[in-house]
Amino acid sequence: MRYTTGAFTLLLALGWFTSLSGQQLTPSAYSCSFVKVPVRDGVHLNTSVCRPSSERGQLPFLLTRTPYGIAGDTAVGKDYRFLAADGYIFVYQDIRGRFGSEGTFVMNHPLHPLSDPRGVDESTDTYDTVEWLLRNVSGNNGKAGVLGVSYPGFLATMAGIRHHPAVRAISPQAPMTDTWMGDDFFHQGAFRLSYGFEYAGSMELSSDMSVPLPIDTWDTYDWYRRLGPLANVDARYFHGKVPTWDAFVAHPAYDDFWRARAVQRVLTSPEVPTLTVGGWWDQEDRFGPLATYRALEKGDSAGRSFLVMGPWNHGGWRRADRRMAVVDSGTSEGFLRDVEAPWFAYWLKGQDKLTEPDAYVYDAGLQQWRSFDNWPPKNAAVRSVYLHTGGRLSFDPPKSSETAFDSYVSDPAHPVPYRPRPVEQTYDPRGSHWRTWETEDQRFVDGRPDVLSWTSEPLDQDLLLAGNVKGRLVASTSGRDADWVVKLIDVFPDSVPANWSWSGYQLMVAHEIMRGRYRKGFSTPAPLPSNTPLDFTVDLHQQSYTFRKGHRIMVQVQSTWFPLYDRNPQTWVPNIFKAKAGDFRAETHRVWHTPQRASRVEMDVVTRGEKQ
Repeated sequence: MRYTTGAFTLLLALGWFTSLSGQQLTPSAYSCSFVKVPVRDGVHLNTSVCRPSSERGQLPFLLTRTPYGIAGDTAVGKDYRFLAADGYIFVYQDIRGRFGSEGTFVMNHPLHPLSDPRGVDESTDTYDTVEWLLRNVSGNNGKAGVLGVSYPGFLATMAGIRHHPAVRAISPQAPMTDTWMGDDFFHQGAFRLSYGFEYAGSMELSSDMSVPLPIDTWDTYDWYRRLGPLANVDARYFHGKVPTWDAFVAHPAYDDFWRARAVQRVLTSPEVPTLTVGGWWDQEDRFGPLATYRALEKGDSAGRSFLVMGPWNHGGWRRADRRMAVVDSGTSEGFLRDVEAPWFAYWLKGQDKLTEPDAYVYDAGLQQWRSFDNWPPKNAAVRSVYLHTGGRLSFDPPKSSETAFDSYVSDPAHPVPYRPRPVEQTYDPRGSHWRTWETEDQRFVDGRPDVLSWTSEPLDQDLLLAGNVKGRLVASTSGRDADWVVKLIDVFPDSVPANWSWSGYQLMVAHEIMRGRYRKGFSTPAPLPSNTPLDFTVDLHQQSYTFRKGHRIMVQVQSTWFPLYDRNPQTWVPNIFKAKAGDFRAETHRVWHTPQRASRVEMDVVTRGEKQ
């Protein structure tokens, strides 16, 4: 298959598969050939089969399916080196409608109803692929595993639903699981503008990513601000050629369209052994692995669901060069060698004993791994840190003598950047800070009047956060809608002699956004009554992290995070994708902290010394 230069550059920037990046084993280790695999509706899927060059006996298949192109997969990627040393028949495949495969591409293709015998989806395509491989590729042992990161992680999950009997193990890694609730496209109702525009456009303007995006400035903050209302995207650029963008416009709330694509809603128990992998600082799919594991755990009576969460960004466990030193002591090599490879060898080759704990999670505060029999741990207790007048944060609730609220003006014309400017394109091949923005020092927003901060006194002992984190805000607005961003931050001591660059560092430990109109339900948006204190829950999901003695805890609240998220007009419009320029207004927001209206962050905390 022939690539244009633009498509190849973009694929390298995406980095969700490593064989195109030159990170390969020696050519003599494996030899690869391309085949066209037929599936049940007559479509042929472009597939690469890589076998050991030397005789290794009967081997299992290890399948990775992707929408990002396999034309460069003529060697086994370096990130598979420990798997390759064990010996597998590696299979890579373009999914339908992408690159060398026939058919029509559908983003996050939902499962077809069982009542439709002719229906196809990613599960049926995987089933048919495995069946074809068993019949046509000699030297296999009758077993197959499936793994992948990001979109390929979603495809790995689908391989375990209505699975082929030969599929004996899957590893969804950073899987796109629910792209409305907390993965790529929306987070609790707030639309991910830059990612939604850039990713959907690059995926659907062509089948091979060869059409360039129209962004013509280095600092995309300026470009998106000039773009104006979301309605301008289709009118100026997409012109109805990007189905996923059309879906954003037609389905702004959590309706049946998105629920059908929310994979965790159809997971009841692991049909096959499942190793779910994610990163605590994954800038794209942190929600997905946690939601996948939680759904599988409910019916895991046989103990076949496992979770690994490390100090990684998106796919960082497969690339040591993406290590974020402020949270990661150097963990990717150990995961690939000591966790992933032995896990697949046990299920697919019958080798060794399974030593994997139910949950293996990294504590970046202490920079060490922790093993849990359950996640979140059953012995965790909810503890709240409360917002107080004067920017104070403590574990004591507010008193009646305190000022009732803090306020700020949120102006859509001057939104808070989500990372230090310039904000490069998400996958700019010339370099982008997209992968590391979640570990950026938050002092870059110091002094902004539209960011409120509350800080504790230095801790007198370590505090182990292990499990759920929720922001419980009591807030009001002079408008009819508002976004609420909550950040839980570890403030390092002012002097860190071991690394002076970390002195005073403000590290986001957990963070999230929710759109106020969905406070009563994500399927039922409603205007907010003006100047009325209301309860809002901002789910910050989960974390494993020790706030060290001498560190301080900070909570920040703001209402814009641009251009990662679109700007809320703050007036009432039924569909923000159809809002007009005149609908956007600056409004005053209040965050309340009284005994009756106690804004706080709730954390699952494990007391030191308790069994984990």
